[in-house]
Amino acid sequence: MGRMSRRAFAVAALSSLVTAGEAGARDAGADPGGRPRALVEMRGMWLATVANRDWPSRPGLSAAAQRAELITHLDRAVACGLNTVIFQVRATADALWPSPYEPWAQSLTGVQGRDPGWDPLGTAVTEAHARGLQLHAWFNPLRIALHADPGRLVAGHPARRHPHWVVAHGGRLYYDPGLPEVRAFVQDAMLDAVRRYPVDAVHFDDYFYPYPVPGQTFDDARAYDLYGGAFTSRAAWRRDNIDRLVRDTAAGITKARPGTRFGISPFGVWRNKGSDSRGSDTRALQAYDDLYADTRKWVRENWIDYVCPQLYWHIGHPSADYAELVPWWAQVAKGTGTQLYIGEALYRAGDPAQPTAWQKPAELSRHLTLARSHAEVRGHVFFAAADVAVDRVGAMGRVIADHYGGPAVPPS
Repeated sequence: MGRMSRRAFAVAALSSLVTAGEAGARDAGADPGGRPRALVEMRGMWLATVANRDWPSRPGLSAAAQRAELITHLDRAVACGLNTVIFQVRATADALWPSPYEPWAQSLTGVQGRDPGWDPLGTAVTEAHARGLQLHAWFNPLRIALHADPGRLVAGHPARRHPHWVVAHGGRLYYDPGLPEVRAFVQDAMLDAVRRYPVDAVHFDDYFYPYPVPGQTFDDARAYDLYGGAFTSRAAWRRDNIDRLVRDTAAGITKARPGTRFGISPFGVWRNKGSDSRGSDTRALQAYDDLYADTRKWVRENWIDYVCPQLYWHIGHPSADYAELVPWWAQVAKGTGTQLYIGEALYRAGDPAQPTAWQKPAELSRHLTLARSHAEVRGHVFFAAADVAVDRVGAMGRVIADHYGGPAVPPS
């Protein structure tokens, strides 16, 4: 079956189960034997590896120590009542598995391209599944490096072999998505992992064209001259490039491993109402205009299996109110085959630099309570694993106590 027919079949087959799960999210009840019913609800956390944010705790640990830290994160997810770990396996055009396309990740050994002596992604999939967790493989398609010097990349890196693929912007290196050969390469590199391992989903975050940097322009003039002639503006051409990346990746996943899902966690504002009457009542950066990511279109056109917008603002935020954005996204997802989860900013809770709302342990719990009034919201994902471990003000503990008292299985 094609991707659309597979999704339609799954939606029809599971509609009654999902409806029951949504009702159970309000009142779990028990089965006839008195055991709690498992809800159908995403309860996830991101496990970030970029710059050793969550794992491994530092580069250069032994394989045994790295594995032990990874297992600790998986065990903690289970202990917190979570059912999904979104594991960053390609953060900067290097890999957490033995890839024939790209070098081993620098975050493992401290030296890009050095074999760490084990297979982190293969181990993560096996150990997650052994614990009843889903493992979503999280890829950053276009980011090459957190610096702007190609000479610091390992010899033989694809970005050094093909320097015309690379754009330096804001002190970082990116692949140029305006080049068809770039889009083809990054898909091959990512889909290699899907072919090798039974990952439950492929996951992209919010990095498409890079975030704007004052006084700088993403220099894709060469690609635009070659391929942009049919478009009314460079912005329209850029959005089409990202549309093609998303749509072609979806098709590639289905071909590589049918049944593997595709989800994207975009920046939480598509467009402000001041720019587009279909937008949200917000005054923030816009994914459509600033990142050239037409996230609403991907949902409405059923190109992706789930969307997990990063709603990293508190209830009552003056420019991007969580209480405004949840119903906006619920309306976008309504009637589509794309499931909606909400990305939650656990990392802000207890951070003294954040507004007063984030100093209150109940803020995140209030998010889940609010979201449950919208049937389209199928669960939440928390950023990120290190913050789940520390739980500075007890915000995660409050979520668990208030909302995760019984078991839950992720939507499928």
